[in-house]
Amino acid sequence: MPTKKQPEHGKKPNQKIKPYIVLQYLLRNSDENNPQSATNIIDFLNDCGISAERRSIYKDIEEINKVALMLEEEVDIEEAEDMLFEDEADELKLVVYDKSKKGFYVKQRHFQLEDMRLLAECVYSAKFITEGQAKRLVNVVCDFVSYDQAEKIKHNAFLTDRVKTNNKEVINNISIINNAMSKKWEGLPHTPEKITFKYLKYSIHDLKQQVERRKGAEFKVSPYQLLINDGNYYLLAFDDYSQEIRRYRVDRMKEVSFTGEPRDGEEEFAAIDLKSYTQRVFSMFGGDQKMIRLRCINSLLDAVVDRFGTDAIYMNAENYHFEVHAKVEVSDQFFGWVLGFGKKMKILAPDDVVDQFKAYVDKIRNMY
Repeated sequence: MPTKKQPEHGKKPNQKIKPYIVLQYLLRNSDENNPQSATNIIDFLNDCGISAERRSIYKDIEEINKVALMLEEEVDIEEAEDMLFEDEADELKLVVYDKSKKGFYVKQRHFQLEDMRLLAECVYSAKFITEGQAKRLVNVVCDFVSYDQAEKIKHNAFLTDRVKTNNKEVINNISIINNAMSKKWEGLPHTPEKITFKYLKYSIHDLKQQVERRKGAEFKVSPYQLLINDGNYYLLAFDDYSQEIRRYRVDRMKEVSFTGEPRDGEEEFAAIDLKSYTQRVFSMFGGDQKMIRLRCINSLLDAVVDRFGTDAIYMNAENYHFEVHAKVEVSDQFFGWVLGFGKKMKILAPDDVVDQFKAYVDKIRNMY
């Protein structure tokens, strides 16, 4: 019966992997506010069954810094050693020693804590992923910071309240859609193809469970662009049935599948200016596109620019007002947006849109 190999005389076990374990310990447990002493590192190594002394920890960290710099700067190990010897300010070291706090910490990371916090908040603000998926992705983000920093990130992120989808297929759907649109797949040429899916909607009978539109009939579309707007993921695609470009919420798509059929609608998609399209359609929903003229008080400028962008025509007007000329999808949603500003905004032209707005207001007033 084979027996466990005994360490050679005078040699301690697992010494070859000790520098790696030291680095992993510092990556997870240290930052500029939480340096770790050599004693702490030694205690951790002992818990892992690896014996160490203070002098060997310093040596391990020297080796860690040389290898990290060698890989970062693409130089050989001797050049890295020379560069570190001349680095009196510790600017090139991955792991540095804080004399005031008497501990080591990882300094040279490729990101800041604020970067990771922002990424985590972006994950939580995304409505197209489930709460469980958001927690898992935030854990992935937090693998790149220390435990102490990760706890701060998670605490701050969990303070915010988000409306999340309950569709667990979203991340897989996005992968399928991207592959369907790709001109190269697994290193080989690929013809972008149509996809099919079932589309979901809410039912007043059970808001926790969405139901299938068209009684479960499949939608077949030619996918062209994924867009994110207001925390939601959308697919811009050429619809087989309507023969026009339409948008679909990815979190409401179910059973997304490849068809193997080449895409249609290339001319229709090429005719779209994506920047103006998103400003018009996502902001105002569907309707006849027209050039409108609005008169607004100056304090609404930020809100109007957010809605129409900087490519619209803006002009100063009298009495602390400005005018804007912009293309919009004229619809009840657009009128509702205007109405939300009360007397601070007025539609000036064209006349037919002004008349439609008056009729919209009368219709609402007659309900009461």
